[in-house]
Amino acid sequence: MNHDGDAGVPGSLARVLADVAAERVAQDVRFGMQRLPDGTGGEGATKESDEARRKTDTAARGGQLTWRHILAEEVMEAFAESDPERLRAELIQVAAVAVKWTQALDRRPQALDRRPQALAPSPESSTEP
Repeated sequence: MNHDGDAGVPGSLARVLADVAAERVAQDVRFGMQRLPDGTGGEGATKESDEARRKTDTAARGGQLTWRHILAEEVMEAFAESDPERLRAELIQVAAVAVKWTQALDRRPQALDRRPQALAPSPESSTEP
């Protein structure tokens, strides 16, 4: 098995990451530099994280695991984290799962014909900074 991150489709990781980079540029154009609090941590978030993990484990054991389960678990783990270094690691895992899910979509028949060429907001939807 090849472990190059291309998920069985040569060049797929680079394509998805290029789409992510383009979206990040579009976000900066639309919203500018944002300095916001993390809003993570706390007992409620820890309970939600534990519940997401339980749902993922149950779905996996029952043969019903979906990308939604996996991504939700990673997002809830990030939401539960208050330590900046551990939060960063969790957010990288969120991004990696989202990229892998996108690659899975791109492997589906006719997926590349449906993939958007650019994810930048249309001129009508952008707001002045």
